[in-house]
Amino acid sequence: MLIQGKTKQKLDVISVIYIDSMLRDRDKYVIWPAYINKANSRNGGRIIRKKHSIGSPEIKEIEQAAVELGLNPIVETDKKYPKSWWEASGRVLVDKKGVKSDIARQIAKKVVQIRKG
Repeated sequence: MLIQGKTKQKLDVISVIYIDSMLRDRDKYVIWPAYINKANSRNGGRIIRKKHSIGSPEIKEIEQAAVELGLNPIVETDKKYPKSWWEASGRVLVDKKGVKSDIARQIAKKVVQIRKG
């Protein structure tokens, strides 16, 4: 049997956490590796042109590129891209400093530079 006070307290805590995370992320874009992956189609999640995209982007590369671009990244490795829910690809939250597709293109370009060394 559930005690009404305990249940309400748990729901209040969950609500606060949910609302806090929503407010915290309003000034951030979510960048999934699928957004810049050359192997993905547009329907598969890629948001930039194929000629600007890269093969098999890693979360660490995206994070490093975002740091170098001054986008203050927050890495969430346990997140799963909704179109491939079975795979924990992770995601990177970056500052909103322009259009999302432009930021994704800049990140992909920076990853190419990082890979070249």
